Amino acid sequence: MPNQSVRIWDLPTRLFHWALALCVVALVVSAKMNAMDWHFRFGYSVLALLAFRLVWGIFGGYWSRFTSFLHTPGQFARHISGKEDHSTGHSPLGALSVFALLLVLILQVASGLMSDDEISVSGPLTRFVSGEWVSTATWWHAKIGQYLIYVLVGLHVLAIVLYAVRGKKLVGPMITGDKQLPATVRPSRDNAGTRFAGLLVLAACTGLAWWVSTLGSF
Repeated sequence: MPNQSVRIWDLPTRLFHWALALCVVALVVSAKMNAMDWHFRFGYSVLALLAFRLVWGIFGGYWSRFTSFLHTPGQFARHISGKEDHSTGHSPLGALSVFALLLVLILQVASGLMSDDEISVSGPLTRFVSGEWVSTATWWHAKIGQYLIYVLVGLHVLAIVLYAVRGKKLVGPMITGDKQLPATVRPSRDNAGTRFAGLLVLAACTGLAWWVSTLGSF
């Protein structure tokens, strides 16, 4: 059966992906430049995006749902050995990368909200936790979390390059949403209703991030 264009990544997922990439870069740059006001703004933006992805991982397009890329150890082993191909959504390695990056980013944002540099800036949640928690969060945020992000992002980029060398393009489908696949592959729903739902979810998550940002002023 000849391949045809199949919608895999819905528009909300694609916009999330690129917005998150830009915000993470902006977070690193603002931290290195000591532009902490902007660092916090981008941090709240990442908080909103992560909250969106957690919700969209349940209700989004089929291939964006977490259940679509939960792989068994056997599938993982067969994929590593080259005995099983996963060319539709996230491969077992890709899924592992996604979960690891989401987890590390969640920890980094949470630790940032509880961090205090004891000079000029502190996160909005520092007043609600003990000094020990603040100290641990500050240590993690500055000494551990950011370097884990560097490693995971580096591995992510390396994987994209390696897949491209093998003739499997990952960037293009994350821009257009489509892959050339057999017609029997289930497409993700990506219509006006889906996109409006994504906008509503993002608005709610943005409101959540804004509310968190105001906690320090109460």
